[in-house]
Amino acid sequence: MTSQVSSPAEQTGETAREALRAAGTTDAATTAATDGATEGTTAGERHGATEQRRGSEKEVRRLDRVIIRFAGDSGDGMQLTGDRFTSETASFGNDLSTLPNFPAEIRAPAGTLPGVSSFQLHFADHDILTPGDAPNVLVAMNPAALKANLADVPRGGEIIVNTDEFAKRAMAKVGYETSPLEDGTLDGYRVHPVPLTTLTIEALKEFGLSRKEAERSKNMFALGLLSWMYHRPTEGTEQFLRRKFAGKPDIAEANVTAFRAGWNFGETTEDFAVSYEVAPATSAFPPGTYRNISGNLALSYGLIAAARQADLPLYLGSYPITPASDILHELSRHKNFGVRTFQAEDEIAGIGAALGAAFGGSLAVTTTSGPGVALKSETIGLAVSLELPLLIVDIQRGGPSTGLPTKTEQADLLQAMYGRNGEAPVPVVAPRTPADCFDAALEAARIALTYRTPVFLLSDGYLANGSEPWRIPDVADLPDLGVSFATGPNHTLEDGTEVFWPYKRDPETLARPWAVPGTPGLEHRIGGIEKQDGTGNISYDPANHEFMVRTRQAKVDGIAVPDVAVDDPSGRARTLVLGWGSTYGPITAAVRRLRNAGETIAQAHLRHLNPFPANLGEVLGRYDRVVVPEMNLGQLALLIRARYLVDARSHTQINGMPFKAERLAAALKEAIDAQ
Repeated sequence: MTSQVSSPAEQTGETAREALRAAGTTDAATTAATDGATEGTTAGERHGATEQRRGSEKEVRRLDRVIIRFAGDSGDGMQLTGDRFTSETASFGNDLSTLPNFPAEIRAPAGTLPGVSSFQLHFADHDILTPGDAPNVLVAMNPAALKANLADVPRGGEIIVNTDEFAKRAMAKVGYETSPLEDGTLDGYRVHPVPLTTLTIEALKEFGLSRKEAERSKNMFALGLLSWMYHRPTEGTEQFLRRKFAGKPDIAEANVTAFRAGWNFGETTEDFAVSYEVAPATSAFPPGTYRNISGNLALSYGLIAAARQADLPLYLGSYPITPASDILHELSRHKNFGVRTFQAEDEIAGIGAALGAAFGGSLAVTTTSGPGVALKSETIGLAVSLELPLLIVDIQRGGPSTGLPTKTEQADLLQAMYGRNGEAPVPVVAPRTPADCFDAALEAARIALTYRTPVFLLSDGYLANGSEPWRIPDVADLPDLGVSFATGPNHTLEDGTEVFWPYKRDPETLARPWAVPGTPGLEHRIGGIEKQDGTGNISYDPANHEFMVRTRQAKVDGIAVPDVAVDDPSGRARTLVLGWGSTYGPITAAVRRLRNAGETIAQAHLRHLNPFPANLGEVLGRYDRVVVPEMNLGQLALLIRARYLVDARSHTQINGMPFKAERLAAALKEAIDAQ
């Protein structure tokens, strides 16, 4: 996973220090107020003093983890900057977790608080689980970025400020009457005032660009500076820029030059007297080949892998919606794997086309977010009635209605469980990390194909846009999802006639046969009106309807899912924290903190939400108190209380952001102490 760091200063003929130097003491100010060692100890406990060495030029200090946040206007390229820094960090071998955060507007008013876009990256030399509670380093490209993010930076943290943007008009837009760089607002922080815009324009003089064109590269200058500061590899970013702007070689070289200028500025300026080294996380990963991956990308690859393992064409019927659109974009690139994507005119058409593809023998998928699920609900009910395999991928976001399109939430669980007319049970699967989206897609496909049912896959914006290292699996280790289509008659009438009954069920799974249209002799009725058991003929018989409703419910209830695993090292815990979906990282980090402080607490996390694991009731009964953290108003807790008569206590948050481990640990400590 590691790659050698090369210096842009060397590439431009300037003297530069050795890229990776064995380093010295931990900088306590830089590493304070983070998620802890394995996100379970305090910064002071983890960051003990180590040997310090000084080179001939600048001091290098070794850290075990760093949290960096890039912030600026939505047009400043902060997501690209963060993504490039993340890619180089992944290639270097650090464990990492990211949190992109951007406005819903395509281009919010420049210089305003609603227009601030940020990208937070937590990287370490050990196993980590979250993007971090608070940034150690904030790169603020303008006054709005500073004001929107300053409250999150702990005292003693580093702030790199683009001083060129702190004009009176820009400061007035966000309510600064005086300059925060001069009025004491930043006292207690280590501030690095850098005229990023001016330095970028100066570095690009030879290219003959207009001021506006040159300014666009200031994010690359900032990226170069941070790459020097934390010894990140550089070759990958330079190659990326040349590929991205292959049709405009002058623009490509201008961005490369700005990137190198940022590196060289860090190398030569006296304001940055120290750089930092975070070693690869060699002990955090099992042997294998790794890559950085986002949740939506992992989910896309999981869908492709599922189709290949089932030997079926993959069909996606979708309508673009944030934050699910990237799945449509990605799958459209993979026609070579038998993937067909259809961008429909609306959500209803998208799922209608997908259900038609399922009827035709494809692994069918529709992707959306919460508002789209509401529109698709009638067709989901149709899929329940037809008993066809269909994956409904819901990348949850803040609601109701349009809500918070670019912010995360877990508030669609009850909609997935009950958001249809009549008794229409649908299995529900939820990934817990960005990389886990790959495995969750395979699991959702297994259930859909085996039991002939639509399946919900509940991801969310935090998982979709966040990223982490992913171990690329061996194809031989992937599950066999092969299916058998009906090929001929499956029932013999009393007079000896052999016929095809479309609702004659597998006695083990209760799945009905899957008959591809056009197969001779397998003609049968299709539609949403209730079917007669076995024959599939239209039926209004009350007894038959009750039988079919109960049978469909029994099919979902009987789905084989693994038992829920409980993490209770001491075996003496009286409090269990139960989570689902993307709360896994913050919950695990909070639990580690408590255990390192001497507390006993158990943890369990659900992937399968319908049906629940068979052992869940027994697990819940072992503990005096069950706490359920959720990014909603307590939807899983409601289901747990109703199903198991357990006094599950909710700890909820619905601010569009993931839980912070420190605050969650405090809430769990209160639960322990209340016993």
